[in-house]
Amino acid sequence: MPTISVIIPAYNAESTILDTIASVQKQTFSDFELIVINDGSRDRTLKLLNEIKDSRLKVFSYKNGGLSVARNRGIYHAKGDFITFLDADDLWTTDKLELQLEALQKHPEAGVAYSWSYFMDEKNEYCNTGQPILFQGNVFANLLTWNFIASGSNPLIRRQAIESVGEFEPSVSGAADWDYWLRLAAQWSFVVVPKPQVFYRQSSSSMSSQIEFMEDCQFKVLERAFQIAPKELQVLKQASFAYVYRYSSKLCLTRISGKEGVQKARQKLCQAIQLAPKILLQIETLKLIIKLLFKTILTPSISEYLLQSITKIRATEVQKLNI
Repeated sequence: MPTISVIIPAYNAESTILDTIASVQKQTFSDFELIVINDGSRDRTLKLLNEIKDSRLKVFSYKNGGLSVARNRGIYHAKGDFITFLDADDLWTTDKLELQLEALQKHPEAGVAYSWSYFMDEKNEYCNTGQPILFQGNVFANLLTWNFIASGSNPLIRRQAIESVGEFEPSVSGAADWDYWLRLAAQWSFVVVPKPQVFYRQSSSSMSSQIEFMEDCQFKVLERAFQIAPKELQVLKQASFAYVYRYSSKLCLTRISGKEGVQKARQKLCQAIQLAPKILLQIETLKLIIKLLFKTILTPSISEYLLQSITKIRATEVQKLNI
């Protein structure tokens, strides 16, 4: 039996799937099975998968069911004592599995190990790291106010923890990751590997309707989470909802062009501040306000040029990193 089961849901992923699988094959820890759930792809995804020669690779094809259903199907096939997920357009550093497994072995009480993330642009050229996160042990309160795990490609999870919380919930597909991490955090300790190990590809293809859908799913996730949260954590509810509005504001600013994006971003940010005024003291809020000011005062072309220039100055070239 393999120690780790790596589950990759893939839907029309022909442009990225080979690089994603290669980042798994290059892992310094090699006792894993690689389960790819072909979720009804209509492009060359399945053809490319069938050309890979690796005895650890297992491909299962289904009609399209969505990301949560594909992950659940992967769990059904998984045989490892530890399970991790990797989206078909994300990447890992070569030591991701080794160090996360080591962290869980050193902390037998923990059910989940997570790392920091690189946030990669669509061209696979530059990436930024988020702020250092060191939450360990009981992280339920931290997760209620901020999805610091960042992506579904991050955690390594004990099989016992997976079995204790069940499957991903398709009805909140726009925030199913956060829902799952919260359910795990309600029962299990977390441990952190304090270094970036996940390359999370940020997409700019989402439309306004999808942003609203994601926001609605996040609110549903929070409502579910606060139903099981202890009484002393109920005071965090407004701050949690404010986080959702701020995140939506960021998406509106980066994914909706022109005045419409600026207007919606401003509206969402105002809602966040009204719910939790202290959010103004947080660095992420200040960064968002500066971007809003740029896009409000300057012409679209100038503001976009300045923001991209600042991002590139702060960013690291992907080629220099350990993939």
